[in-house]
Amino acid sequence: MNQHRYLRAYMAGIVAPTLFLLVVLAVFCIARFGLKVPAPIEQVIVFPMAIMPNVFGLWNILYVKLQPHWHTPIGLHGALLPFILAPFGFFTASSLGLVKITNGGVLYFNALYVPYGLLVFVPLIGIALYYLVWKYIVGSLNALVGLK
Repeated sequence: MNQHRYLRAYMAGIVAPTLFLLVVLAVFCIARFGLKVPAPIEQVIVFPMAIMPNVFGLWNILYVKLQPHWHTPIGLHGALLPFILAPFGFFTASSLGLVKITNGGVLYFNALYVPYGLLVFVPLIGIALYYLVWKYIVGSLNALVGLK
């Protein structure tokens, strides 16, 4: 089963973020339209829904491509992805005015204020989550489609 190796890698990579974003979208739609919670989801969810699955798929293709030459565990490979996505996402959000840097912290959507002390833990949590998703979900899907 060596045909379309990179297509299988792409498809295995997009499953986890696609399912996660569909659940997030469903929860926010129920909250916004059913419970009338004033959450501006359309400002936040459209860009990640278009970008994240593609990034995961391309990152998995890179993993499959590098595997014969660079033997890293898939969890570690996935844990490197936030180091690319976080600066890009922060730059995009701040240039669009969705995130504002203040003297004591960061203001998200003019509604959520996070002090700098708490922001220390955010990258650690993101790296840990990406490691687990890539190790257990993407790794399992890669094995399922015959990439391992």
